[in-house]
Amino acid sequence: MRLMQRTATGAPEMPNPTSRVDDSPESPARSKRLPHGLRSLGHRDYRIFFTTQLFSLTGTWMQTLAQSWLVLSLTNSPAALGLVGVFQFGPTLLLGLPAGVFVDRVPKRYLLICTQICFAIITALLAIQLERGELQLWQIYAAALGLGIFSAFDMPARQAFVVDLVGQDDLMNGIALNSALFNTSRIVGPALAGLLLSHYGPGICFVLNSLSYIPVIIGLLLMHAMGLPRNVSEGSPVERLREGLAYALQTRAVLLPIILAGLMALFGMNFNVWAPLLARDAFDIGAGGFGLLMSSLGVGSLTGALLLAFTGRRPSPRMLVSTALIFGLLEIALAIAARFGAPPLLAMALMVGVGFTMTSTMTQANTTVQTNTPDAMRGRVMSIYLTVFAGGTPIGDALAGAFSQNWGVAVAIAIGGAVVAAVALLIARQLGRAEKARPDPALG
Repeated sequence: MRLMQRTATGAPEMPNPTSRVDDSPESPARSKRLPHGLRSLGHRDYRIFFTTQLFSLTGTWMQTLAQSWLVLSLTNSPAALGLVGVFQFGPTLLLGLPAGVFVDRVPKRYLLICTQICFAIITALLAIQLERGELQLWQIYAAALGLGIFSAFDMPARQAFVVDLVGQDDLMNGIALNSALFNTSRIVGPALAGLLLSHYGPGICFVLNSLSYIPVIIGLLLMHAMGLPRNVSEGSPVERLREGLAYALQTRAVLLPIILAGLMALFGMNFNVWAPLLARDAFDIGAGGFGLLMSSLGVGSLTGALLLAFTGRRPSPRMLVSTALIFGLLEIALAIAARFGAPPLLAMALMVGVGFTMTSTMTQANTTVQTNTPDAMRGRVMSIYLTVFAGGTPIGDALAGAFSQNWGVAVAIAIGGAVVAAVALLIARQLGRAEKARPDPALG
């Protein structure tokens, strides 16, 4: 399943990426009885992980949508809305890389239990303030900052933990099913939030999200897999970080997906800013329509994730840049629809296509990075991936808010889509030149 089994010229020699994991995944017989696209669910711990995450992710999407609508209602400012993303994802820029070194040194299950407890406490405090009618904008920003700090450790640990749950052979399927789960919640969460917002206000969404972490914490406590450190290299944290950076920079099959994912996050995935503005200003469909727009994005994303899970097709750089290019072009079409007042149903259809290509690209990028990374440094490399990806989000949200405030949401979306399409073409051109200069089967 690996696209490349050797490093680029000059890369340090690394342990075999297919080395045995510390917790042998269970139930191979069950895996064989399941449909090919669901084989990861044959592993007991992965079933627990998968099931409990549905509650938490649905709650997170409900709060995300309610929070965006609340901030826009309080301030009527796209720029203020963009600052929520700055505070929530900004810590990843500062802490993402050292967090990866930390993740490679501790049992990942214990780390995830700690982060989930912290998320639950922060969200509960936010819900209490909102229910008391005392929630202020600075408190929303403070909560976003706290969630962002713990997310900097949670995200690489979560990504690296999947291989401990399913093993190398089922890793791509596990990542694809994770993406399907994420996007199922992206459909259910916004739809529920839109309904609840229209009838009860944002408070109920915050309360439900604070309760949604309880099943996740219980599930983690019930798991057998620990996610123990493996083949930990000697040296200082700085040296281990330098080792991970050197590997990522010198391994083409890791570097290209990281660059593409980061630029897509920076310019093309600012829906928490764009979607409420589309609903309120461009299509005049209110909070319920806002939920439907985000659910449409989720429908497309879920379809893309399930297609990858059931086909089992190996990602390739060509397929990666193709889906990224289509993603950019669909965003330009969405901007045109918003600018000229197209029917809301057309916008929802375009959001389905945007979600499909977005998830297809991100799942391929994630799988490519993980399957080409040795076990001993997966936490560090995934922290680089997530630092670039999630770290681009606060900058992108700030840009999206500023562009929307000055030129309108349609222009902001068009700029984002055009940049993503151009980047995809540039990477495709680079790959074409590399193949002509030196054929490399790993890139095909």
